[in-house]
Amino acid sequence: MVASENGMVERRPEAVGGVMRGAIGKKKCKRMTKRSSLQMLFMACREVFKGFGTVPHPPDVAKLCRILDNMRPEDVGLSKDIPFFKAKGAAKGIPRVTYATIYKGAEFSLCIFFLPPTAVIPLHNHPGMTVFSKLLLGSMHIKSYDWVDRGSSDSSLPSSKLRLARLKADSVFTAPCNTSVLYPTSGGNIHAFTAITPCAVLDVLGPPYSKEDGRDCSYYKESPYTSFSTGEVRTRKEEEEEEEEEEEQEEEEEGEKYGWLEEVEMAEESEMDGIEYLGPPIIDNSC
Repeated sequence: MVASENGMVERRPEAVGGVMRGAIGKKKCKRMTKRSSLQMLFMACREVFKGFGTVPHPPDVAKLCRILDNMRPEDVGLSKDIPFFKAKGAAKGIPRVTYATIYKGAEFSLCIFFLPPTAVIPLHNHPGMTVFSKLLLGSMHIKSYDWVDRGSSDSSLPSSKLRLARLKADSVFTAPCNTSVLYPTSGGNIHAFTAITPCAVLDVLGPPYSKEDGRDCSYYKESPYTSFSTGEVRTRKEEEEEEEEEEEQEEEEEGEKYGWLEEVEMAEESEMDGIEYLGPPIIDNSC
């Protein structure tokens, strides 16, 4: 196994024969008669992402979203019959996620996640990154948070590692749907995916994960806001009573929701199987 670009451990890449054909071309100066959607995305990313410490301007965000919103599974060589939608490890109750890198550079990366039904990418962050996620196939539940305070954890709580986070999303998304965007400190920078059906997600990360540059991936477990909202642990019965009261209040008015997050080690079942990308090529015309 080797370390992947997002901090997760992945198996050594294996080609999946007969599924996706093609390769990534680099430094070819010939003009393309017709640019593919993937090629247009790549070229737009080259213009938009300027490296760590920068966030794309709203017009650039809109430009990338327009391209991604119009992308289809066929644009990256996908269909619902591809082998990595089959739940590997299903006999053990742990379906594994498959991961393929289309392109990775210093400023951005393009990658695809393949999730069989019930597979989970656990709650994790994207330090200093802007990420565009396009659900190409399937239905999945997405839950995301942003930190309320970007400072240190609350030492007055039972666990000094707990940090308060504001719930950004807690919904089911079904392809085709609009592209979601998260930013370094907003938009649901900490998120988790749970596949309801076989799913494929195209991610654009700018900049990509990098341990050397201090952008390693961290994982979290969540606790209900009511569990520590008064500085003490509440019983399950108290939590249920509190939840009932909150549900009644939500019928009258909408309010922000919160949760406590604690950083944890990556679970063994979160390891990913890496495969080689063999879909339609992108051409690097930077020569």
